[in-house]
Amino acid sequence: MGEFWNSLQSWTILDIASTRWLLAAATLFLTIVMQRLVIRGFHALTQNIATRTQTELDDVLLAAAEKPASWLILIIGILMTVHILNPPANIFPLITLVDQVGKVGSIVLGMWFLWRLVDGFSAYFSARASQSKTALDDQLVPFIAKTLKIFLVLTGVLVLAQNMGYSISGLIASLGIGGIAVAMAAKDTIANVFGSIMLLVDRPFTIGDWIKTKEFEGVVEEIGFRSTRIRTFAKTVVNVPNSMLANMVIDNIDARPKRRVKMRIGITYATTTEQMKNAIKGIENILKYHIGVDQDFSLVKFDEFEDSSLSIFLYYFTKTTHWEEYLQVRQEVNMQMMELLESLNLEFAFPSRTLYLQQEHLQQEAKK
Repeated sequence: MGEFWNSLQSWTILDIASTRWLLAAATLFLTIVMQRLVIRGFHALTQNIATRTQTELDDVLLAAAEKPASWLILIIGILMTVHILNPPANIFPLITLVDQVGKVGSIVLGMWFLWRLVDGFSAYFSARASQSKTALDDQLVPFIAKTLKIFLVLTGVLVLAQNMGYSISGLIASLGIGGIAVAMAAKDTIANVFGSIMLLVDRPFTIGDWIKTKEFEGVVEEIGFRSTRIRTFAKTVVNVPNSMLANMVIDNIDARPKRRVKMRIGITYATTTEQMKNAIKGIENILKYHIGVDQDFSLVKFDEFEDSSLSIFLYYFTKTTHWEEYLQVRQEVNMQMMELLESLNLEFAFPSRTLYLQQEHLQQEAKK
């Protein structure tokens, strides 16, 4: 057995003893097996914890760590394999290169784990926020998640640069000198970030609200760091800088508890006083007994003698603020008012002129 082992050691491939090749192959094989076992272990642990604990935070942590951990085992196995081979530096200078790649890979995996952890916590807290009454947390959770990701990327770049041999102390020191210049150049961006914070704190609107300003009107789709995205009713997208939006007069249409209807009905001058009273009374009853009309306040008044009609003023509110349901209530009320006026033999007026001719004047004209 000793002679066989000695013969193996004397047998070299690329100036590396065959025994090292065998140990390296065995290490790589065990690494792959260990990687599979770790993945299965994470799955089993996740299922076990999910049945025993009520919170989902541990599930988020395990889900975030599963893939980075499996790749970390693979990187460690490759490093061990290369170190076992220990190829001559003059032929294959792999040790230094692999060690450097291993450091970079470990840092990237750490950043990947933290990125997945931020995504997992963001999804968890977003689900919790959707169950709360306030809408602030619904917007604050993705905002904080984006902030953490930006901070994570910047930190990762600095750590990678440091481990690759670049000096970041000069870069950090230069930030103090160039901070003023950067602040001046990025003043609009900084103003937009503070504007987005003010929008989240003051809450003049939330995602999904229909808002209206002097310049645009539409539904809020996203509140970002720099701008807010508005989907107009023409299906176009308007991106408004948050610094401008924070200083605008915003009419939040969806913030109203009910929706107003303000209109006029014009009927002809042939209408009698009794017919007008019956019409007003009938319209009041229509508004009173319709289930879609809010009963807190309504007006039905004959208020104008217009050029071509007797005008009845209507002012009431629908219980719903949903656009389609609101239109349905208006349609039903309008149809009932038409039926009422038809039953009273009243006609809707339209712009017209009546020409009156005196008979005596016509007779004089005929004698001539």
